[in-house]
Amino acid sequence: MTVETPDQLEARLYTVPRVFPRELPPTSRRDVARRARQIATVATKRFTPLALRHALTRRVPADAYARPLRRTFEELGATFMKFGQLVGSSPGVFGDPVAAEFRSCLDTGSPVPFDEVRRAVEADLGMPLDEAFWSFSETPIGRASISVVHKATTHDGRRVAVKVLRPDIEYQVARDLDLFQPLLEIVAKQTGEYVASQLLSMFQGFRVQIGEELDLRNEARAMAHYRRLLTEVDLPRVTVPEVFEHLSGPRVLTMEHFEGVAVDDLITVAGYGYDPAPIVQEVIKGFLLTAIRWGTFHGDVHAGNLLLLPDGRVGVIDWGIVGRLDPDSHRFFRSLIAAALGDEQAWDQIAAHAIRMYGPVLQNDLGMDTDQVTMFMRIALEPLLTRPFGEVSLADLLAAPHRKVVEARGIETEKLTMRSIYRRFAEQRRVRAAAAAHGVYDSDQDRALFMLSKQLMYFERYGKIFLSDVGLFEDEAFFHAALAAPTTASRS
Repeated sequence: MTVETPDQLEARLYTVPRVFPRELPPTSRRDVARRARQIATVATKRFTPLALRHALTRRVPADAYARPLRRTFEELGATFMKFGQLVGSSPGVFGDPVAAEFRSCLDTGSPVPFDEVRRAVEADLGMPLDEAFWSFSETPIGRASISVVHKATTHDGRRVAVKVLRPDIEYQVARDLDLFQPLLEIVAKQTGEYVASQLLSMFQGFRVQIGEELDLRNEARAMAHYRRLLTEVDLPRVTVPEVFEHLSGPRVLTMEHFEGVAVDDLITVAGYGYDPAPIVQEVIKGFLLTAIRWGTFHGDVHAGNLLLLPDGRVGVIDWGIVGRLDPDSHRFFRSLIAAALGDEQAWDQIAAHAIRMYGPVLQNDLGMDTDQVTMFMRIALEPLLTRPFGEVSLADLLAAPHRKVVEARGIETEKLTMRSIYRRFAEQRRVRAAAAAHGVYDSDQDRALFMLSKQLMYFERYGKIFLSDVGLFEDEAFFHAALAAPTTASRS
């Protein structure tokens, strides 16, 4: 593996689309209190039958909470539906039955009256709707948690999709984020501590990322950026929508419309008459390519954002969130890929990363020297890097070192108590506060690793559906090329 200097790695990070998150507005006590009462009422209504059943029989299946929680999220809408999307696309964390229950969260947001959509478009573009578009469908083709999407036609005959933020969504998000954690505590009492710890961990990254999605100019820049990257690589079956900049703004995004179906809509895909497996493999390779080479990646690749098209391509949509790895995480991820390709020196790099992260535990508590740490990491990771999709969990690639350390200390992660979970977060906050006092911040690193882990959960699911007997790094030539020096290094 080519060893890069920190300056070289930092240069890679500037090959990313520019991001400027929207600052969330302040909320009034009255609005927060009203929403809190609504959350309490809805959660009580949905979970009381389950609680009574548990009190009377004490025989409640482990995943029995999934349906009342999903119904709670759907009734509360907005931010809750957004978080439900994550659960619905993460069987590797929550299990197949729970993930299947939440699949309806991917595109079932509440409708927005067309008059409000019209006003939003006209206010953002600064012109009447019929001046901007030749036709504009009143019926949405997509109803997501923070936006709706309508089909339209431009005056030169191009078919486009117009994404419009929901009215007052910033206020709803700001209010909900402060009230979300109490609901997770209710869920913890119903589900057991391990699931609660996963939800709490995900929420930390979720809270940070959503501000980026509330300014659609971030998404426009990301799509333009990744369309350019596709001209530099050999991935002909992957495509990204074209952006119509003159018909876009902070709250409205007009883009090329793709006629396709979600990558996991197996019945419709079967009617297309082609094998989707090579196409899915190509989009996974494309995702890993940008993460390996430039340290950036699509930050929300749930099934609804990967559209299989009738012509045999896959359209990658919804670029509102783009992940960016910090230099150390990027170096670690590249070392994992190099190790999977047989580079023995890469294990030394992985061990060095583990020592930076867990040095006191590995060296003091467990008494390991550097060679033993290298072997320790190899035992934890090598099976995940070499087996087919159907036999491994991609999400474990990043979690395995921590899990292995915890197991070595004699702690069963599935039996962590809520007290230990909150103590761990308190310890992290104290460490971060001390680091911040010296001008060092790690929130970007936490967010990037959270986002990368989330995407690997998604791809694990697609891999098990289409590529269960295919090794993740089967195309060694492609991944060797991905580790080569980047061809661009300028900020978009």
